[in-house]
Amino acid sequence: MPHSTTDARKAPFRRKSARLASPLLLLVTIATPAVVPAHAAPIEVAPAYGNKALAVAASKEGAPYARGASGPERFDCSGLTLYAFRQAGKKLPRTAEQQYEHTRPVPSVQRAAGDLVFFPKGSTVGHVGIYAGNDKLWHAPRPGASVRLERIWTGNVRYGRAT
Repeated sequence: MPHSTTDARKAPFRRKSARLASPLLLLVTIATPAVVPAHAAPIEVAPAYGNKALAVAASKEGAPYARGASGPERFDCSGLTLYAFRQAGKKLPRTAEQQYEHTRPVPSVQRAAGDLVFFPKGSTVGHVGIYAGNDKLWHAPRPGASVRLERIWTGNVRYGRAT
């Protein structure tokens, strides 16, 4: 799915492959009259597995950061998301960059608890966490820290939904 021009200006990283909607979905979208007023944004609800992954991540509060660790006692950032989604029945790749490539982009106005939050680092993705709502995320921040709930500290993030 291509990024909007707004997203392209804000993000130094891009998805490597575009995903196209099925022809049937496009036909239904084009042929169906809009029932949502133009001023209303659609309400997004995270899939059940996103909520379960969020609960799993929260249950790991205080687990120490360890580079390359994917649980169940120690985690790095992508190891926490990998572990949480695996427990929720969804398979994610290992690294933050690979997870970014594997998810469906979600505009920030449609983000929902259980979506993944990606942080850029140059032309790639350097960090990932799980959106908890109210501009907060669960993540394994860095060496010397532990899994915690924290306010998102920058506007330069992207959201993705596991598929």
